[in-house]
Amino acid sequence: MLALQRVPNLGDTSAKKLLQFVGSAEGIFKEKKSTLLKIDGIGAVKLKGLHANALLEDAEEELKFIEDNRITYSYFKDKQYPERLKHCLDGPILYFQKGNIDLGLKKTISIVGTRKVTSYGRKFCEQLIEELSPVNPIIVSGFAYGVDIVAHKAAMDCGLQTIACLAHGFNQIYPKVHKKYVSKVEENGGFISEFWSSDNFDRINFLKRNRIIAGMSEATVVIESAVKGGSLVTADIANSYSREVFAVPGRTSDSQSEGCNNLIKSQQARLLTCAADIVYMLGWKLDNTKVRPQQTELFAVLTKEEEKVYEYLKEKNKELLDSIALQCHIPTHKAVTILLNLELKGVVRPLPGKLFQCV
Repeated sequence: MLALQRVPNLGDTSAKKLLQFVGSAEGIFKEKKSTLLKIDGIGAVKLKGLHANALLEDAEEELKFIEDNRITYSYFKDKQYPERLKHCLDGPILYFQKGNIDLGLKKTISIVGTRKVTSYGRKFCEQLIEELSPVNPIIVSGFAYGVDIVAHKAAMDCGLQTIACLAHGFNQIYPKVHKKYVSKVEENGGFISEFWSSDNFDRINFLKRNRIIAGMSEATVVIESAVKGGSLVTADIANSYSREVFAVPGRTSDSQSEGCNNLIKSQQARLLTCAADIVYMLGWKLDNTKVRPQQTELFAVLTKEEEKVYEYLKEKNKELLDSIALQCHIPTHKAVTILLNLELKGVVRPLPGKLFQCV
């Protein structure tokens, strides 16, 4: 499989076509070119380097590096391969990982943005992740300067799993200043990369890895972005995968908000003001393995708005989210936050179909 990944000009989409037709990577190298050329979309250019002697030699050398550095790998048909990434035609046929990644957790979002994060973007990112922590999502980002590293750090501070997608092999870490976070990320999630240790450090690799960031997540959140930037590429890829995209609005005079404002204005992203927007749009529920509600009598007094919603639910026993918001004269996105807080306090529980009931 390593050798197949290395064939020049082939690409992941074409490699998957070959695998589907032949059945195995070993079979592809043994099959006649004339037979492979009958596959739709497979031309002579893509097969030109298939039988180069260096392929197997390079693969053996990389396999030694993988084994020596305790790196694991995942084939796109493996059970542990991210389910959402399996549905992306151009997803990598093979990727490598280090750490303690547990993709059994289904709630996964990517958070991306500018490398020149402002104090506004930093604060929003940290608060967003803290507010999301009760639903226990995996936070995915690119381990770069700015929004990426803020997201990783905030996730770890909240006890959440975080995954860093790298644009290079495991023989290096970029940026070097982030080496101090490596061991902590591996303890609280880990690193993923499709690149070999022998791959050149190239700008195009950063754009290529963005499809993994977008592909393995249920939604992509853009915190801040200038009018052009890698995070906008990630948002575009997420849209092409029919995934939700959220963008944080900013002042029209702020250059680092221009990209987000354009995403919202062109309806390529949903406006994001708080964690409740994500919880509501994705239909997320509280993860009781992360936070267990306490008994009502042990909890502090409810806020006025929480008490208003609680009393209404107490009267109705159970009610739809939209009806709760309407009857309590509270915006829906705010009602989601209130209901989440009431669930944390053990006085309300969610039911299927966006119904909520008093405990």
